[in-house]
Amino acid sequence: MSRFFSGKFDALTPYTPGEQPKGQTFIKLNTNESPFPPAPLAQQYAKKELDKLQLYSDPQCRDLVAMAAEKLGVGEDEILFTNGSDEVLNFAFMAFCDAAHPVVFPDITYGFYPVFAQLNGIPYREIPLQEDFTIRVEDYLGLNETIVIANPNAPTGRYLPLSDIERIVESNPESVVIIDEAYIDFGGESAMSLIPKYDNLLVIQTFSKSRSMAGARLGFGAGNKDLIRDLNTIKYSTNPYNVNRMTMAAGVGALEADGYFQVNCGKIMETRDWTTKKLEELGFEVIPSMANFVFAKHPDVPGKGLYLALREKGILVRHFDKPRLKDFNRITIGSREQMKALIRALKEILEAEQ
Repeated sequence: MSRFFSGKFDALTPYTPGEQPKGQTFIKLNTNESPFPPAPLAQQYAKKELDKLQLYSDPQCRDLVAMAAEKLGVGEDEILFTNGSDEVLNFAFMAFCDAAHPVVFPDITYGFYPVFAQLNGIPYREIPLQEDFTIRVEDYLGLNETIVIANPNAPTGRYLPLSDIERIVESNPESVVIIDEAYIDFGGESAMSLIPKYDNLLVIQTFSKSRSMAGARLGFGAGNKDLIRDLNTIKYSTNPYNVNRMTMAAGVGALEADGYFQVNCGKIMETRDWTTKKLEELGFEVIPSMANFVFAKHPDVPGKGLYLALREKGILVRHFDKPRLKDFNRITIGSREQMKALIRALKEILEAEQ
């Protein structure tokens, strides 16, 4: 750090993104990207904006908002698009959390939550997951604190049924409950349907995973129009043109291409089930997942050892050094061919350990 860096960030520990290698060719199963390209229509629409890049994008994202509102069954004043879902998460921390409204989230979850809390000077509390990595719903009832829950959770893939989400929202009427649904399209039921019923619910989703647009950076928050108005106050106080022209157009194309999206999600879920079965046949413990990844450990090989051995074989997975996670690796579900290569590599590694 330079001598000019503000002391208010002395304790800030930044988020560590998954490795993005250059040069050597890897099978990338470490950042939960889709194995499929964006919908052809999304690509076509994005290309049309190339000769307009000298012009600012629409700060209201009107075409995208109209299309999304129709598809998702919410009002146009109940949705806000951002530069990836991370941006709307940060907006929400800024808008709904402070010393009088601390934030609470699980101790094992998306790593950006504590970063956003620290960045914005917000007191936060982590509630331990149970031994099987499930959320104990009773821990979140009547807290009167801002609550953030990733559902399905990361890096475990565990899913909380919609009925449990509703119990949490209903029991905290004076606090905002943020449900981060980055992986909801891989088998879960979205909390979007609860928005008309609860004015304290904010649902956040992304186009990065299921809609194959991680590199485009597009996410959104949906909720009661007053919550969205609050978030827009933050947006227009930081970066009004936060979604670029090409990404906005690609988002419209992705929403129009529902068939393409649904087929690809189905393929990923099928490959997830196949991969889970093959891993279990090799002796792995695999946490039940409703995401586009699995969380697995082997009784005979430490998690970091497997991660390093796979890297030597040209396959990247994600390893976390936290005490409760160090035996596990998070494995993105790629194409069937990529997952077959993973299983072959794991067989070789395990045979070498015998």
